[in-house]
Amino acid sequence: MNDWSPPVPHASEPPEPASPTPAPGISDAPGVPDLSDAPGVPDAPGVPDAPGVQDAPGLPGNVASPGQQQAPSAPAQAPDLSIPAGQQTMVHDPIVPGSLLEARDVSAWFGAHKVLERVSLSMPPGVVTALIGPSGCGKSTFLRILNRMHETTHGAQLAGSVFLNGADIYTPGTRVTQTRNRIGMVFQKPNPFPAMSIAENVVAGLRLTGIRMSRRNRAETIERCLLRAGLWAEVKDRLANPGGALSGGQQQRLCIARSLAVNPGVLLMDEPCSALDPGSTARIEQTIHDLRSDVTIVIVTHNMQQAVRVSQQCAFFLAEGGAPGGIVESGDTAQVFDAPRDPRTADYVHGRFG
Repeated sequence: MNDWSPPVPHASEPPEPASPTPAPGISDAPGVPDLSDAPGVPDAPGVPDAPGVQDAPGLPGNVASPGQQQAPSAPAQAPDLSIPAGQQTMVHDPIVPGSLLEARDVSAWFGAHKVLERVSLSMPPGVVTALIGPSGCGKSTFLRILNRMHETTHGAQLAGSVFLNGADIYTPGTRVTQTRNRIGMVFQKPNPFPAMSIAENVVAGLRLTGIRMSRRNRAETIERCLLRAGLWAEVKDRLANPGGALSGGQQQRLCIARSLAVNPGVLLMDEPCSALDPGSTARIEQTIHDLRSDVTIVIVTHNMQQAVRVSQQCAFFLAEGGAPGGIVESGDTAQVFDAPRDPRTADYVHGRFG
């Protein structure tokens, strides 16, 4: 267990808003397509960055203005992976250890409805942080704020700061695509691109961000990411098969492999096992255990046993009596479950409510 204590939030309350090592072995292997020449992908302009964060009147601190509606659970569509002619070839960054992610005094609104109240939490490298609490207490909203997905929801606003290795990801001018490369996301429902092959799914994120690789490097990346996601042994002989043909648990691990291909420092997981059988859940949990030395992982779960199995620190969220959600208690997972300081935490982790 890691020694950890939550940061102390600011004493002042912000005003309410005025308005609502690559593994060898598959280089040039049959079944691994050269995606730079993938058929059926028309030439198109590059993928633009999502709009930056602008200051919204009447909101304190760094405030994200509402963007376009984007539902992450909607069926995935195969993106345009073409790269404009003449675009500079980029070098893929090496794997680096996990990053320090910190939220400070984060509040969030949907229109006039405040859903989070001054949440502060430090998520250090080498640690799996579990976010637990009843439905509707703001856990998933908080997770989406950590990689700037909250601002894509119509009417969504936020205040506070999120720091990745000391840099505020909401600083004006910070590129959203760069932030999401460093802070990946795995959703509750697996969302591979169904028309793409398994191999193409793994490197889709690289192509979308304009990173080009040789056939050999691409093959090594595919193998490395599938190995790290615990899927290689099951799919190595059918890499050209559609990703949508895999089982639910395999699709979820394929999505993890796709997130790992861009070498994030942080991986966010929103109930990644809620729709999976016990066997698939066990494999996902083993993958989480294997990854935590390289990637900082934050997971939302309603499964208390899973939180104990996979996490080293835990934060208990709660919203009571119509008040916005917030953290009641956080700390070492063993302490939160075995010797909670707040009686509400004890009632929740022991199943007396929620």
